[in-house]
Amino acid sequence: MDPSLRGLDLQPSPAEATERLAAFAASLSWSDVPDAVRRRAKIALLDILGASIAGCRLPIAGIASDIAPRVWGGDEASILLSGRRASPAGAAFANGCLANALDIDDGYRPIKGHPGAVVFPAALAAAESLGRDGATLLAALVAGYEVAIRAGLALHTAYADYHGSGSWGALGAAAAAGRIIGLPAERLTHALGIAEYHGPMTPKMRCVEHPAMVKDGIGWGAMTGLGAAFLAGSGFTGIPTVLDLHPESLSDLGREYKIMQLYFKPHSCCRWAQPPIEGVRRILERIRLAPEAVERIRVYTFEAAMHLGPVWPRTTEEAQYSLAWPVAAALLDRRVGPEQVSGARLEDARVRALASTVEPVFSAELERRFPAEALCEVEILMRDGVVHRSGICGAKGDPADPLTDEALRNKFHDLADPVLGSESAVRVEQLVDGLDRLGGIEDLLALLRFPVTHPSQVTGVHDRR
Repeated sequence: MDPSLRGLDLQPSPAEATERLAAFAASLSWSDVPDAVRRRAKIALLDILGASIAGCRLPIAGIASDIAPRVWGGDEASILLSGRRASPAGAAFANGCLANALDIDDGYRPIKGHPGAVVFPAALAAAESLGRDGATLLAALVAGYEVAIRAGLALHTAYADYHGSGSWGALGAAAAAGRIIGLPAERLTHALGIAEYHGPMTPKMRCVEHPAMVKDGIGWGAMTGLGAAFLAGSGFTGIPTVLDLHPESLSDLGREYKIMQLYFKPHSCCRWAQPPIEGVRRILERIRLAPEAVERIRVYTFEAAMHLGPVWPRTTEEAQYSLAWPVAAALLDRRVGPEQVSGARLEDARVRALASTVEPVFSAELERRFPAEALCEVEILMRDGVVHRSGICGAKGDPADPLTDEALRNKFHDLADPVLGSESAVRVEQLVDGLDRLGGIEDLLALLRFPVTHPSQVTGVHDRR
């Protein structure tokens, strides 16, 4: 034996943590889930559906829905809002792209990413292809969130480079799909190992600086996790996961549900740009401000947010990953929705003029508080010398400043009504509320396979009740 190897354990370490997490996911039934977590799972599902529905109009959705059936042929699962079908893997990929198309989907602050957009497409494709009921889908979503978030905590501990949601999210997608397939814990343990090994280790900051449709690797993570579950079910083996190296993220498994600490986004842009939107809104609550009288907008923020750009986006992805553009749009419109980050609005001269005045400024204090908190302070300097300050603020929708369920339902309708029409959107909301009592999910899917395009079918959110 090589003397340098004496005393080392050369046997593979047992996958105790991975096995424990897999056992939790495999055995979780809807009746086991506490009432508060049930309510959160349904509102999280409604929120990710709203993001997906509104995202169908963006170029990434069209490309993904065109290509997925060609690469992953089949007809077992629906590509939402497209009228197309593909294999479960193809649908998971395309719907993953759709769920994050507008960057208005849920997230979990400590891991700087989006669990729902990875977990939901894999769970939906598995449930549709296997004919599962609503309670099974909901239980799988809860299991997927818990696995994804805990895997994210472990992966961010293990790797210094910031990687996107598709990496750790793939484990959540595998857990959700495996729960729906009915994998026993032993097979689901392998599925988690396969998913991590093949999950996309995306260079996230490179995409922040050069925004493109690759985004967080979400579509690929959903597809990888789903495929891992089906592979494991047929005997394909995986390796122990990073959770066995960093098992501390499982210390409260079964007692605390991480899904309860999700953040929900009110605006269609990177989470790091949302605290300054809140800062602008706070200033506008106090004063009436003429945008043309603005000399400079300074945003004091943490280092990662300094990388957001460009000032004048050419694509919706560039607008979503900009700091200047959402701040300028918020100053003009008091909101940043799909219409502010897409289409003809990207050529709006007023938004461009204001965006040119935005100056990010590094704050050592706010950097110390990141990523546990994502904070900023906005300072608006007027041409007459008057200065308006927001004070330090975070993003609306964080656990510290949550959106109410009513606000999240209104958000859903703001996103869904223009695509589905208000009547169909209300029906989707009702079906999600009663999903655990449905024998299947076909009624829900029937409303989500095709967008409504006739203008007479679209009414405002406030007309629906």
